[in-house]
Amino acid sequence: MGALAEVAGDESNEGSRTFVFQDEGHTLGNSLKTIVTRYPDVDFCGYTIPHPAENKLHFRIQSSQSRAIDILKRGLEDLEKLCDHTITTFEAEVKAFNDKDKIQISLSKKE
Repeated sequence: MGALAEVAGDESNEGSRTFVFQDEGHTLGNSLKTIVTRYPDVDFCGYTIPHPAENKLHFRIQSSQSRAIDILKRGLEDLEKLCDHTITTFEAEVKAFNDKDKIQISLSKKE
């Protein structure tokens, strides 16, 4: 993951922040937004890619109950758990398929 910064001008309210992710795009933005918007303490969550030539993701969180940085951290942790679960489930299903049908499917690139 790239570097993370906060946009200046959000200092007055810890519940509202815009975070800037360097070298990230729609893959992280949409998946993280989907997770964070489901939290009951989030009033608003959204993201933008300011310009296609810039490799930046602006991620906005607004909450009247929690600090935005804490919500972002929780969202990233939950996204990581979801990805880990997806990989584990996929690998288990491939193994079950291979064991059942005695067919070996390679998950690595063919050279």
